[in-house]
Amino acid sequence: MPYVEATVEELKALGHPVRWRILRLCLDRALTNKELSVELDLSPATTLRHVRALVKTNFLVAEPVCTGEHGALQRPYRATARTWGLTIMPDDSGLAQQVDLAVLGAHRAELIAAGKDSGRGAKRGVLRLRPESVESLHRRIQDLIAEYTDEPDGEPLSYLWSLGARAEPEHRENGSGSD
Repeated sequence: MPYVEATVEELKALGHPVRWRILRLCLDRALTNKELSVELDLSPATTLRHVRALVKTNFLVAEPVCTGEHGALQRPYRATARTWGLTIMPDDSGLAQQVDLAVLGAHRAELIAAGKDSGRGAKRGVLRLRPESVESLHRRIQDLIAEYTDEPDGEPLSYLWSLGARAEPEHRENGSGSD
């Protein structure tokens, strides 16, 4: 899959955890604004603001209007999976970090919503890698994930791959203070 660097507009659209949750919810089936607002426990107006930002940047597409409950017309939305081919580069504006934090927030919210028995394993650690090794690791993770195609009868699982620089502790001249 060819990767494309995200634009400022795309970074802004992806900078909120609710928008990542909307993309996840609309990946397997199209959902209306009302269905999304109920699932996310948000007002329809707030949900629509997020939906419009995702439609404007082509992360969501509107499907044809259909008749819903009680004969009301409604428009379902489906995720385009454009985020799969998007590269988010570090930037001076802080938008890339905002997107990273939004992804983490969405993942956390999904785990909470799924309940206390939802965990399938998490690992955390520290790696010390040169830039070329970081690039290699990213490619290998992408290739590994690509090996596992969707199984129609499989359990829907959320995964998160995050690699971030760790802040080094401040150097203390007097040797006082400990962790």
